[in-house]
Amino acid sequence: MSVITRSAALRLFVRARAFSTAPPPRLRRLRRVLVLSSALTTSVLGYAFYTDASNIEPPSFDTRTLSDLVRAYIVYGTCSIAPLVDAAPTILDILFGTPGVNKIAENFVRATFFHQFVGADTANGALPLLASLRAENKGALFSYAVEVDEKEVAGQTNMERQPAHKRIIEEIIRTINASADFEDGRDARQNGHIGRRTWVSVKLTAMLPNAQSLINLSTHLTNTRAPLEPPVLFPGTPSPSDLSILHSSTSTGALTGSDIHDLKELYNDLVQICTRAEERGVRVFIDAEHSWYQPAIDAFGHALMEQFNKLPSNGFRRTWRDISSWTSSPSAREPVHDKVRPLVYVTYQAYLRRTPMHLAHSLALARARGYALGVKLVRGAYHPYELAVHQLARSAGSAAGPYLSNHSRSLSISPDPEPPVQPSKDATDQCYYDCVTVLIDAISQDVPRSGRFGAPGIGVFFGTHNWTSCEFILEKLVKKGLGVVERVGIDEVQEDVVMPYLSRRAIENKSVLGAGGAARERKEAAALIWKKVKGLVVS
Repeated sequence: MSVITRSAALRLFVRARAFSTAPPPRLRRLRRVLVLSSALTTSVLGYAFYTDASNIEPPSFDTRTLSDLVRAYIVYGTCSIAPLVDAAPTILDILFGTPGVNKIAENFVRATFFHQFVGADTANGALPLLASLRAENKGALFSYAVEVDEKEVAGQTNMERQPAHKRIIEEIIRTINASADFEDGRDARQNGHIGRRTWVSVKLTAMLPNAQSLINLSTHLTNTRAPLEPPVLFPGTPSPSDLSILHSSTSTGALTGSDIHDLKELYNDLVQICTRAEERGVRVFIDAEHSWYQPAIDAFGHALMEQFNKLPSNGFRRTWRDISSWTSSPSAREPVHDKVRPLVYVTYQAYLRRTPMHLAHSLALARARGYALGVKLVRGAYHPYELAVHQLARSAGSAAGPYLSNHSRSLSISPDPEPPVQPSKDATDQCYYDCVTVLIDAISQDVPRSGRFGAPGIGVFFGTHNWTSCEFILEKLVKKGLGVVERVGIDEVQEDVVMPYLSRRAIENKSVLGAGGAARERKEAAALIWKKVKGLVVS
C-alpha cells in the first residue's frame, strides 16, 4: 500500500517514525512505572518474608519439601488478608463461572488451597500421605470435603438439580474400606502393635436431596422438646425421643411428608455407613454444622451412638495393651470384626453458648442409657456467619454484612434473643478449655471404673488450630499415652462440591490468623524456607 503526500517534511517524519527503534514516550513511562512498582512490591514482600523468617526458630526436624513450605507460606499469608478472605466465596463463584478463566482458577486452587487443606482426589490417592503421617506417629481423620451451598437452602439456585447425595454416601463407604485396608496392611507388617488410627468423618447436609429437611427437623425439635432445668440454650440438647417422628408418614408442623421420607432414608444410610465401619474397625465422626442444622444433627448422632456405642452388659477383661482405647483404637491384635469402642463420635462446638450444659447433659444421658459417649471437641468455623444470620432474623431489612449478600431471608431458627454463639473469641477459648478440663476429668474417672472390665464409657478427640491449645492438651494427654491426629480431606476439585469447603477453610484460618495463632504457621514456614535455601547455597 502506498502513501501519497505533498509535504516533504511529512514524508521525512513518516520515514523517521517507520525506522525508529525507540519506544514512544507514553510506553517508556509505563515501563518505568511497572519496573518501579515491581521493585517496590518485591522489596515489601522480601522484607515481610525476612521479618517472618527471623522472628521464629525453625524446628530441627521437618519432612516437608521446599515447594510444600512455599505453598504453606502463600496460603497462610493469603488468609491474613481479611477482606480478601471474606470475599473468597464470591470471587471463586465469578472465576469458576467465567469461560477460559475457570481452568486457570482451578489450577491455582489445586496448587495452593486444595493441596494445603485436601489430602488427595480420592481416598486411595491419600494413602501415601497416610503413610508419611504414620511415620511421624500421627493418625488421620478422613473428611470427604463437601459442604452444602447455603444459597441452595435460601432458594437462590435451581433446585431441580439435586445434590448427588448417594454418590457421596458411596464415597464415604469406599473411604472406610480404604482406611481399613491401610490399617490392615500396617497391622500385618508391624505384628499388630500399632493401633487403628485412620478414621472417617461424615457431613449430614451433603447426604440428603435437600438440606432444608434438616432445618425443618431442627425447627420441629426446637418447638417440641420438653423444657429442661436448668435450661440448655439453643440449639438445645438431644432427647431419646427426638427421632420418634420418623415413625410417622404424615406431615407434622414444620415437617412435610417428603422431609420425613428423606430423613428416614438418611438414617438408614447412616446405619449402613456405621455398620460397614463397625465391620472394618473404623471410627465414624459426625461433623457439626450451622446452628439451624444442629438439633437434627445431634438427634441423629446420639441415636447412632446409642445403637453402635452400646456398652456390654457383661464386661470383658481388658489388658494393659488396650487401655489407650479411651482416645485411640483398640490393639490391632484384636480381630478386625471386634468392635472399636466408641465407634461413633459427635462434634461439640465451643463457640456455641450452650456447649458446657450440652456436654454435661450428654455425659449424663450416655451414662443413663448405657452407651459410650464419643466426643470431638472443636471451637467452630461459622462464627461471623452465625452472627450475621441472627442479626438478619432479629432486624428485618437491616444490612447483615457480606456473609448474607446472596440470601433473601435469614436461616436462623433460634428462639433466643441473643445469638447462639459466644460474644468473642476469648469467650470461645475459655469455653474450649473448660470443656477440655471436663472431658479429661471424665476420662480419668472412667478409666478405673471400666479399665479392667467392660468397655470405655467415653472417647475424646480434640480438634484445634491453636498451638497454645495443642500444647495444653498434649501435656495432659501424652501423660496418658495418647496420640496426635491430623485431618485429611479428600475430593476432586469441582466448583459445585468442594468450593464451599475450601472457602470455609480459608475463612476459618483467617479468624485464627487474626488472633495470632496461625501466624506461627506462616512464620515457621518462612523460617524453614530460609533454612533450606541457605542449605542449598552452602552445599
